[in-house]
Amino acid sequence: MAFQPPYSPSLFRKRDNASGASVVALDNKIEQAMDLVKNHLMYAVREEVEILKEQIRELVEKNSQLERENTLLKTLASPEQLEKFQSRLSPEEPAPETPEAPEAPGGSAV
Repeated sequence: MAFQPPYSPSLFRKRDNASGASVVALDNKIEQAMDLVKNHLMYAVREEVEILKEQIRELVEKNSQLERENTLLKTLASPEQLEKFQSRLSPEEPAPETPEAPEAPGGSAV
């Protein structure tokens, strides 16, 4: 889709040819300036998109790693440990930021 300026260049054109050339030159300069602004904005947006894509990749990788770790910890934990952990979680309270070391079946920490 072609860019439409927010003004109509014909509004500024006069009927006489002497000033008509300067109006056309001014229209061209305005169009060039608008193209320059558009190019700078597009560059900035593309750069920001690339940064965000990289952040998404890193977050997806970290999420996968944490899911694998969570699965491993669940398989290594005893049913009593899982029950104890689930009882600590309530809808009002967020999960602890640093998990405690799981206890061994004998009652000592691993």
